[in-house]
Amino acid sequence: MSENANIGIGTQVYHPSFGRGVVIEVEMGAYDVYFKNRGEKQIPRGDDRLEVRVLVEDTIDRLSLSEVENALENVLRKWSDATELIPMGDKWTGGTLIMKPNSDSLKSKEIPMEAFFHKIVMTRDRLRVMEQKINASKNLNDEEKVALQQYVTRIYGSLTTFNVLFANKEDHFSGTGSSGL
Repeated sequence: MSENANIGIGTQVYHPSFGRGVVIEVEMGAYDVYFKNRGEKQIPRGDDRLEVRVLVEDTIDRLSLSEVENALENVLRKWSDATELIPMGDKWTGGTLIMKPNSDSLKSKEIPMEAFFHKIVMTRDRLRVMEQKINASKNLNDEEKVALQQYVTRIYGSLTTFNVLFANKEDHFSGTGSSGL
């Protein structure tokens, strides 16, 4: 049986291990089939042993696994503070950020550039999430949303100093508005 067969509920099938049966549910990766002598069994869609005897075409437009994965990925990206993979400029890879106080009696602080860059990217991502939550808030009126957005925009503007660390210009901070993160 082809994995892409358009099998719907009511399709009569035969399986060498379970005998004759009827499809009672169509799921993303499997069919629930009721076999008279063996009861309900879940048969994976790719099981070549399942033979269609009388096809009842599936009339429901079902999402593929990849479509569901893409939708879930988009939702998670939009509403989580998970950091996407943002490349750092090659010239900084393996480098060290050194913070040296003005007094020789005080010790300098060294931070690997990758760790510093990760903190900057996390800050940017959390600002984006905060911006989305402001826009989606039902407790704020439009005037309050605009006022908070102006603060977020100013924060982005303050962070433009760190744009030199990013490999790609589209990842830069921008203080020109929320659309130019």
